[in-house]
Amino acid sequence: MYDYLIVGAGLFGAVFAYEAKQRGKKCLVIDKRDHIGGNIYTEEMDGINVHKYGAHIFHTNNKEIWDYVNRFVEFNRYTNSPVANFNGELYNLPFNMNTFNRLWGVITPEQAKAEIEKQKQEAGVSQPTNLEEQAISLVGTDIYEKLIKGYTEKQWGRPATELPEFIIKRLPVRFTYDNNYFNDKYQGIPIGGYTKIVEKMLEGIDVKLGVDYFIEKEKLDSLAEKTVFTGMIDQFYNYKYGVLEYRSLEFETEFKEDQDNYQGNAVVNYTDRATPYTRIIEHKHFEFGTQEGTVITKEYPSEWKENDEPYYPINNSKNTELYRKYKNLADQETKVIFGGRLATYKYYDMHQVIGSALKTVEKEFNV
Repeated sequence: MYDYLIVGAGLFGAVFAYEAKQRGKKCLVIDKRDHIGGNIYTEEMDGINVHKYGAHIFHTNNKEIWDYVNRFVEFNRYTNSPVANFNGELYNLPFNMNTFNRLWGVITPEQAKAEIEKQKQEAGVSQPTNLEEQAISLVGTDIYEKLIKGYTEKQWGRPATELPEFIIKRLPVRFTYDNNYFNDKYQGIPIGGYTKIVEKMLEGIDVKLGVDYFIEKEKLDSLAEKTVFTGMIDQFYNYKYGVLEYRSLEFETEFKEDQDNYQGNAVVNYTDRATPYTRIIEHKHFEFGTQEGTVITKEYPSEWKENDEPYYPINNSKNTELYRKYKNLADQETKVIFGGRLATYKYYDMHQVIGSALKTVEKEFNV
């Protein structure tokens, strides 16, 4: 009945389905959730577009990908400028001259560099063996203690001294008064929410929601010549070699009808260890909203377990080796294409997902 069965109505699956349709192919897209869009799904709540699965800010240096997404929706001029809250002290992110002035009272880049270098020398870390030592060797002790340690330990659920140093290979440090978190040339939020992008991509394509691929795998596979799989690769192979590890997230969302502006910024990170959540998102600020009331979401990191949503792959040596075994199996498949974050066990930003999907399309259709 179909040329392609696409398992997952997220960004990778939607791009592949759209491109296949342009080439005259017939696709069936399925998803176990009751909505399209995967983790970029936005849900309207009291006139505010809520990022259901955490904050998503589109950014890229790739003009082709920027032009590609702009085919489907218009973007606003939102610039990601998060704020860090450490026990009530507020600091700009990424680490920049505003941060250094708040920390040490320095005015010039030269003064800031001297302070960081002094702290690095005092710490005496020459060969970092864990995340804590790596971070201190890059930015000194003050920034590490106030803005990295607590947040990172909550995010990964482990002491920083037990985390590998490669997680923080380098940290963004700017000696300018620029609060723009990303260096990318193109940045913004889709006007009306991210779901609109996927809706446009899937126009005219058969979509079935609330369908668990693994319950009806044989029947679903028989409907198409090939399968595009965007789920967890270890689950596809019935965990034959073991379970790949992830960190998960839990979200606590509430509508505050008595407040129009809860925190004055879209993203505030809580970098102390005692606060159980890592950040609070105030969704209306992504689109410069002026609605009455506001919607906030607190994000709580957690250890992934079966039936949780997997968000961040734990790319340590053990999991990397395990994934390699699954990839060897995947490489032998002739009727299954693996793509996206979960199927390749890799954390992707949105522009990287789109780029990966377009490369897969080129390979599949010999473009």
